[in-house]
Amino acid sequence: MTDFSSAKACVRAHHAAMSAATPATVAAALGAHLTDQTHWRGMHPFHEQHGATAIAQTFWQPLMQSMTRLQRRQDIFFAGQNSLDEGGGIWVTSMGHFLGLFDAPFLGIPPTRKIAMLRYAEFSRIEDGKITEQAMFVDLLHLMAQAGCYPLPDMTGAQLVQPGPMTHDGLLFEDSPPQEGAATLALINRMITSIDTANTAQNPPTPQEELAVNWHEDMLWWGPTGIGATYTIDRYIKQHQQPFRTQLGHRTFNGHVCRMAEGSYGGFFGWPNLSMECTGPYLGLPPSGRTADMRVVDIYRRDGDKLAENWIFIDMLHFLNMQGLDVLAQLDVRGR
Repeated sequence: MTDFSSAKACVRAHHAAMSAATPATVAAALGAHLTDQTHWRGMHPFHEQHGATAIAQTFWQPLMQSMTRLQRRQDIFFAGQNSLDEGGGIWVTSMGHFLGLFDAPFLGIPPTRKIAMLRYAEFSRIEDGKITEQAMFVDLLHLMAQAGCYPLPDMTGAQLVQPGPMTHDGLLFEDSPPQEGAATLALINRMITSIDTANTAQNPPTPQEELAVNWHEDMLWWGPTGIGATYTIDRYIKQHQQPFRTQLGHRTFNGHVCRMAEGSYGGFFGWPNLSMECTGPYLGLPPSGRTADMRVVDIYRRDGDKLAENWIFIDMLHFLNMQGLDVLAQLDVRGR
């Protein structure tokens, strides 16, 4: 049995330091628990940074200057061994929303002077009491929708502020029995294998048959803004799976950086997970003829022997930018 308590304590102390930080002190707050070489992966336009100073200047200072009185509203927190790392690296996952008063422009997104909620998912690798790697996914299209400047012509699912787990048990501050995490990870792996099998089978199962093996009928799929959220297997197929599989072609799976689980919760992220071409029209966009990457986070809740909920983050701005649509540049032009 692996003890995750020290890794969880490190991340919780990091979160506490960040909650007390200001734009002027955030670099020092980061430096308390990150190293000078910490490898940080952020979504477009932040991308990859190294060390507390660069991370603060690139992401945290601009965010704190725009969204004042910022607070972390955490819905899911768990730790696990990275099943893809032969060295058994320990990671801690946090997911929820950042809430603040949207008082100044952020990346050209106009402020509302009202409450704004920014979806986030964070993965932190802990080594010798420090965070040596971190991935921070934030849903920038979600913030744009709240500010009234959503840039895409279509969304297949629903746009809303997404809740945490229906069971309200996602904060695993204490370690869970290892057999529970093992069961969750095995189910996630089985689900991934089912997708690969369906994509390559000569006589593939129907989408309903494929999904029913690993998902509850009343599954909740909390997709990223741009795609949106959907409920039940049938609506998931109609509102996400079918457009995704028929309007995005030449897909290549690139693998994951981290895949882990604890208790009934598990997840992964990649950099990138997938490469594909918009053969479209996808989300109302015409075919691009270009290959683009999807950097993706998936976080799952297992209920018994099937998956019940799934929260997804995709670096949509990076995906669109690789196809020639620079959403932030369009905002800049519109604001002049």
